[in-house]
Amino acid sequence: LAEELRLDGRGRLIDVGCGPGTLALSLAHLFAEVVGVDPDSGMIAEAGRGAAGPGVGEKARWVRARAEALPAGLGTFAVATFGQSFHWMDRDLVAATVRDMLRPGGALVHISDLKTEEPTVDGLPHPAVPYAAVDGLVKQYLGPVRRAGRGVLTQGTPGGEADVFARAGFSGPRRLVVPGGQALERTVDDVVAWVFSMSFSAPHLFEGRRDGFEEDLRRLLRNASPSGLFSERGPSTEVFVWRKDGAAH
Repeated sequence: LAEELRLDGRGRLIDVGCGPGTLALSLAHLFAEVVGVDPDSGMIAEAGRGAAGPGVGEKARWVRARAEALPAGLGTFAVATFGQSFHWMDRDLVAATVRDMLRPGGALVHISDLKTEEPTVDGLPHPAVPYAAVDGLVKQYLGPVRRAGRGVLTQGTPGGEADVFARAGFSGPRRLVVPGGQALERTVDDVVAWVFSMSFSAPHLFEGRRDGFEEDLRRLLRNASPSGLFSERGPSTEVFVWRKDGAAH
């Protein structure tokens, strides 16, 4: 991104749906100021803790707000990033608003795992995380229709981001792929934490059955790997860079 966008430590970044600051903190050294926006107070608090180190805290700002509440008086930016967050939003509204928040020539960057890969654990020391079995267990507890926070996704996660960004007046995109494939090791606790971090299996969805679900989940994982360890490969990252030209919206 630094090469593609010619980032030089100046300018401002807004990370929309920033979560615990994973993306904003990684890019902070490339900007004069970074602003993370997320509706979840716990995520914002974690981002603040992550930014406490020298060189970041003084130029990072964390705002608890929904993307639909933008521009929220936050000013203009050189770059806006969405790290696997855009599909949760009122996409047409947010895309048009963010375009107006970018300075002429600014960029909107949409980042996600590369979904077309089928990574294997061949050559790695531990079995793969049994994702299909975990998904089946979630469905046993929560039903066959995929949950999404307080609602459901009867048709799955929405796609068609390119059409949304084009309607908002962006040009492009330029596609970049950052190769993954690095060997990772996961513990049972790691996998349990991952399951509860997902919107379709968040703790509150289980109501009074959370403890039972977690017991069944841990049993499933121990059966899949008696050592309690799993191997997987980090996914590649797909990046789409959309540009705002200098013309008025």
